[in-house]
Amino acid sequence: MRNKLSSTAKTSRKSAQTKKLRVLESKTVFRGRVFQVTRDRVQEPNGITAIREVIRHSGSVVVLAVDDSGPEPRILLERQFRYAAQSNMLELPAGRIDPGEKPLAAGKRELLEETGYSARKWTKALFFYPSPGFLEETMTIYLARDLRSGQAQPEADECIEYELVPLSELLGLISNGKIRDGKTIAGVLWLAAISHVG
Repeated sequence: MRNKLSSTAKTSRKSAQTKKLRVLESKTVFRGRVFQVTRDRVQEPNGITAIREVIRHSGSVVVLAVDDSGPEPRILLERQFRYAAQSNMLELPAGRIDPGEKPLAAGKRELLEETGYSARKWTKALFFYPSPGFLEETMTIYLARDLRSGQAQPEADECIEYELVPLSELLGLISNGKIRDGKTIAGVLWLAAISHVG
């Protein structure tokens, strides 16, 4: 019975993959400074016709800036008030990728603007959709090493404090729920996995 179900599921997946998404109608219902919202009538590859409301966003970049000069890695974190969450959040530096901008260039820009830091070594770590049910935004996390401090240049509406936190301490903050930001959790757990920590 198990093999029969598995082969049926495989057949369904294959047939769905051969069909294409069809957008039957699309209407922009909101256009803001950072994103827009569309209400689309679509026929999905599985044959379902549905109304899908989607937040359209150019994508974000996240910087996992690591100081390797001590006995264990220290990660550069920011603390700032997030209105949507109505709380101060401890998180990795991040920001929107401007239209036409490359993710790596955006990462270097955001790190410098928000913290004053720059890095000599950059490696792409993760690429993911934070909430693919209704949000088009993708996030690209870059690992930045060989850090150099400098003068931060935050935007007028940004009030950001930053600090270097040891990886072991950061894992504890994630475990006890003190860090609730998804991109930060993903980036730190990725670093712990490749560093064989925790």
